[in-house]
Amino acid sequence: MSSSLDILAIAAHRDDVEQTCGGTLLKAAQRGQRTGILDLTQGEMGTRGTAEDRAREAADAAKILGVSWRRALDIPDGRVENTWENRLKVASVIRETRPRVVILPYWKGRHPDHYTASVLGYEACFLAGLAKLDCSAAVSAAVGEGVTSAPPGAGRPRDSRQDAGATSLAPHRPFKIVYATLYYDIRPSFVVDIGEQFEGKFASILAYTSQFSDQEAGKDVFPAHNEIRARVEAMARFYGTLGGVSHAEPFLQKEVGLVEDLLAIPVKSI
Repeated sequence: MSSSLDILAIAAHRDDVEQTCGGTLLKAAQRGQRTGILDLTQGEMGTRGTAEDRAREAADAAKILGVSWRRALDIPDGRVENTWENRLKVASVIRETRPRVVILPYWKGRHPDHYTASVLGYEACFLAGLAKLDCSAAVSAAVGEGVTSAPPGAGRPRDSRQDAGATSLAPHRPFKIVYATLYYDIRPSFVVDIGEQFEGKFASILAYTSQFSDQEAGKDVFPAHNEIRARVEAMARFYGTLGGVSHAEPFLQKEVGLVEDLLAIPVKSI
């Protein structure tokens, strides 16, 4: 089986992907597509829990979403910077996983790590396609390697440590980059129907028990446990309304869309 991914979601923190596009990844996995998640940081600055807690929770969430591949880089939490070294780290992952589609965070938002991850991810996707780029200069620690829900016999993702033949990774540039916009109030280019995947998406969020449980730390920032479902579902239903379905996740694309058949355009106008 090819180790290339159909879809790779890149985000700053463990749990960002689950919240912004978890239903979309689950839907893709249920269609037999290979999906992956790259978390840029390990969560050591989180108000609740530890990096070790996040690693265990991320592994549990990955299984729920059926992703084939997940890893966290060693970029400092709370200090995601668009540096040359960090671009090389991400570019090396792009070359290794060879995704056709990359999902990035939207390039505006409250958290600096989120909007920086967006620009960093885009530039890394571009660099990964340069034939003369040597990614071996990047030094990253891969953790959570081997998290997989691939069919039996599919094997683990191949070793991708920077000292394990990084220079032999062929150039690759994803065909499509889309932006998950749930963290920012902007009209999306399109939404993905996750009506059948909403329960799985929500379960993947609740896998982060250190985050989403009632506790004193961060109580003014995090919603109470009994409010979490109401908030997550309200957002999914809002974007579902825009697309004429029950639940949806929003995305933005920079490119103009191409339509072949006007009679096949979904979502009615009036």
